[in-house]
Amino acid sequence: MKENTSYESNKGLVVYDPGYTNTSPCVSRISYIDGEKGILRYRGYPIETLAEKSSYLECAFCVIYGNLPTANQLADWREAISRHSALPIPVINTIEALPHDAHPMGVILAGLNALSVFHPEQNPALAGNGIYQNKDVQDKQIVRILGKMTTLAAHAYHRNTGRKPAPPNARLSYAENFLYMLDAGLDISHRPNPKLAKALDTMFLLHAEHEMNCSTAACRHLASSGVDVYSAVAGAVAALYGPLHGGANEAVLRMLERIGSVENIPDFIERVKRKEVKMFGFGHRVYKNFDPRANVIRGIAEEVFSLVGRDPLIDVAVALEKHARTDEYFIKRKLYPNVDFYSGLVYRALGFPPEFFTVLFAIPRAAGYLAHWREQLADPDLKIARPQQVYKGEWLRDYPEINQRDERQEHMGVVRASNATRRRMAGTRGGTGFLRDPGSQIVATKEISLSTKGWGSSAGEQGSSGIEHLTGR
Repeated sequence: MKENTSYESNKGLVVYDPGYTNTSPCVSRISYIDGEKGILRYRGYPIETLAEKSSYLECAFCVIYGNLPTANQLADWREAISRHSALPIPVINTIEALPHDAHPMGVILAGLNALSVFHPEQNPALAGNGIYQNKDVQDKQIVRILGKMTTLAAHAYHRNTGRKPAPPNARLSYAENFLYMLDAGLDISHRPNPKLAKALDTMFLLHAEHEMNCSTAACRHLASSGVDVYSAVAGAVAALYGPLHGGANEAVLRMLERIGSVENIPDFIERVKRKEVKMFGFGHRVYKNFDPRANVIRGIAEEVFSLVGRDPLIDVAVALEKHARTDEYFIKRKLYPNVDFYSGLVYRALGFPPEFFTVLFAIPRAAGYLAHWREQLADPDLKIARPQQVYKGEWLRDYPEINQRDERQEHMGVVRASNATRRRMAGTRGGTGFLRDPGSQIVATKEISLSTKGWGSSAGEQGSSGIEHLTGR
């Protein structure tokens, strides 16, 4: 607590809470976590029960609307989502204009932001701030986003392969349709393996919602301003893009690859204790017990391996878990496997590259983002998010003339030109040599984008993102 004297109208105490670890911005009825007991529930239903008996779309309905659907409600829900799975052609063109080696999460973000401008009738900035109080408008955006997430992901996947995804197939289930878009190509008779589709569907279910995490908080924060739901979900996906949030399962996979074999585990454990290396996939900000999703995923891993072959790293993972769960160092610190520990192995066995793992997190988490968006719309206590700060800067300063300022103060470093820029500057402009000093500072006045990443860069040097018209001085 600290006395707040920043605003004359709001003197008093503010809570200094970095990361909002003990701050509750809302009252929610969507999901419940008891980290000490290893409990996760969607709308009161244990995650283990849902993983055994339910499907992703059924759970998405429950998370968003509060109850499991009836047979008729579920059929209508599936049909509506399938009907809204195609992307507008200009959105596809936007994706295809991106570099071939663009990170798939960047592609998803570009697609979501492009979608926001194709539905102006739902945009509060155009249709009025009360447009989302209309339930029909809410429902339409929900099925649009859920339907298009897998299609965006399929385009993101094939942006790297140079191929085009198959069009969505409305006759298939949610996970089957996703695998179909990835693998069918021009073969409209292709059908994904039903057991692999079920495994992926369960993985989606396990990642559908997880309370007030970083990306969900970002969605609520953005939506509090009244921005359209596509922008709010895109902001949440951007938060998920960060390696501290959505990229942990890739880090686990890299760790297991470095360990290599079961025989190397004791030495690795000792190095962890000496803080020489980090052990990913253990411990969680919330769970101080075993993550209930991890047990389910371990079972899914065995099912997937029985169909596509056993990944030798699973033996390393199982042995590492066994060592850690019997070692006093980890027991005392309550470090148990979390959802990321086995999920990367499952995704790798299903044929996905590590950079695509976070996309497989973003697809199902859209349900959680939409549930919180919808819940917040009906919150009578809703206010635009505007946290306080504890100001520690200079209080009041006189304006110094430019010749009185200190060159030693904090400033921008040298922004070095790329080798391609130096080559262009070594040429002539109007018959006069342009580059006077290879070490001179460069000022860019205009850029024209290039489609090839890294042109003009050399090892250890930041490349130019475009053809620059420059002045050297």
